[in-house]
Amino acid sequence: MMTTVGILGGGQLARMLALSGAPLGLRFLVMDTEADACAGQCAPLLVGDYRDESALAEFASRVDVATFDFENVPAESAEWLAARVPVFPNPRALALAQDRLVEKNLFRSLAIPVGDYAAVATRDELETEVARIGGACILKTRRMGYDGKGQFRIRSVADVEAAWQALGSQAATVGLIVEAFIPFQRELSVVAVRGRDGEFRSWPLTENWHVDGVLSASLAPAIVDDALAEQAFAHARRLADALDYVGVFALELFCRDGQWLANEMAPRVHNSGHWTIEGSETSQFENHIRAVLGLPLGDTRMLGHACMLNWIGEVPDRTAVLSQPTGHWHDYGKLPRSGRKVGHATLRAETTTELATQVGQVGDLLARQSQVSPIVQALR
Repeated sequence: MMTTVGILGGGQLARMLALSGAPLGLRFLVMDTEADACAGQCAPLLVGDYRDESALAEFASRVDVATFDFENVPAESAEWLAARVPVFPNPRALALAQDRLVEKNLFRSLAIPVGDYAAVATRDELETEVARIGGACILKTRRMGYDGKGQFRIRSVADVEAAWQALGSQAATVGLIVEAFIPFQRELSVVAVRGRDGEFRSWPLTENWHVDGVLSASLAPAIVDDALAEQAFAHARRLADALDYVGVFALELFCRDGQWLANEMAPRVHNSGHWTIEGSETSQFENHIRAVLGLPLGDTRMLGHACMLNWIGEVPDRTAVLSQPTGHWHDYGKLPRSGRKVGHATLRAETTTELATQVGQVGDLLARQSQVSPIVQALR
């Protein structure tokens, strides 16, 4: 009898999970609130509200194990489901990652460095904390924000009123946190996997570039001092063990003056790990499925060097990528929309020189030189 894996959330991550699991002889059932969820093009789709117990009950009756493809699935729904079928990662890990304040407190308790921060519930508290922190800050919703949403940049106390006007109405619902702005030199991520038996593996560090809070490009392996890289992996392992985590996750890090500061954790397969499909022995998607099912984890070693380019809003001409000797194309089957992740491309090469050439050529062909220039510089 075939095993059926249930996925709460039907976006591109669920789509790639289903595609990676097909060669393992698995079936999938995706649950999403939208009838046109793109994962439904690759697996059966159950449409329903995540808080609807009747829909969840039908979902549970049709799967052997469950996971999720985005962190805003209600943690209570995951808990309800976990009483009926195995759910990985566990609902506690999901709940902790959904609240920026709880997450930052967890990092501190595990001796994972973070920038200064404070919870704020009123405008006066915000003004007090901005003055205490000093310099630039960012006001964020504690919950539901991602890809730069739910944030307001504060450059001085003079911006407090505008920040409160923008987000203050959410203080009583999702909560607010103010964080010191970190003048980092680089953004990197650890994408790692932990199995049911506690086995931990990580892919090489990935360097990331964002535009308007949305990931634009990723490069792996990031060029980082070995001791610093080992420290990042140790932070990620400590976090995974503390949460008894099962599956793939990402720990997003800022590097400032040779030191790490944690930004946030994503309790799922991650955009910055998309390059692993072609650029590593085992992709993040296959290893997540392996972990969730209690199967042996696959090797995470790289195959050369890899660069992932994100397509936001609309998919460009694929010919520019496919004309490269190691160009790989991923269209998520979504309708174009401003700010929407609609696809990505991965370029892979044996040397940094080859990769820089390919990335530069794609940038020229697509008139995206601003997107690729920092990658080419990093490779050279």
